[in-house]
Amino acid sequence: MITISRAVERVLNSKPFILESLNDQIINFSSLASFIKSDIEHLLKKDVKEGAIIMAIRRFKDLNEVGLSGKLEKEIKKLGDIVVRSNLVDFTFKNSESLIKCQQNLFEEIKNNPDVFYTVTRGLYETTFIISDQFLDKIPVLFEGEKLISSSSGLSSITIKLPISNTEQPGLYYYIFKKLAWDGINVFEVVSTSNEITILLKDKDVDRAFTVIKKMK
Repeated sequence: MITISRAVERVLNSKPFILESLNDQIINFSSLASFIKSDIEHLLKKDVKEGAIIMAIRRFKDLNEVGLSGKLEKEIKKLGDIVVRSNLVDFTFKNSESLIKCQQNLFEEIKNNPDVFYTVTRGLYETTFIISDQFLDKIPVLFEGEKLISSSSGLSSITIKLPISNTEQPGLYYYIFKKLAWDGINVFEVVSTSNEITILLKDKDVDRAFTVIKKMK
């Protein structure tokens, strides 16, 4: 028969960010016991007093090196190259039948410039273009007649090469963005592929963001 201690261990090991909060001493044992009480009772198939759960949590913390789950920690350590690009601008247009043609015209402009940075993200109702600011004056001409929703300049990006296994690891993106948020760094926009993530920031935040991300590895 499973014990309360074993049930607590099983539940906590399935929640890596609760373990992290325990390690950082920013979580209250009583609140945590109340939070996981239903999970414990489900495993034990009986009512359990919160006091017993609190004692089991204390023993678990004392007996274990609590932190990021081992698998997530390994994934974080496998983060690859970090590339910073500056002098970027951001334009968002309302989707339309003619917008794709404008996009094609933009690609014609940049196809012979291998050093230009650009990404395109199409949503249900709008499309965002992030591009090197050397094309700042050409965007209004290339997209003449399209409805501009917003535009921003003075932007930089940080691109992180992710391990191939990142798509199978819960919490990887959360961990990166949590670290940035805790340092008061605002993320302007995010673009990703299967194995890369590009974080767009205001120029004033990029140095601090790079330092935070570098320390993760």
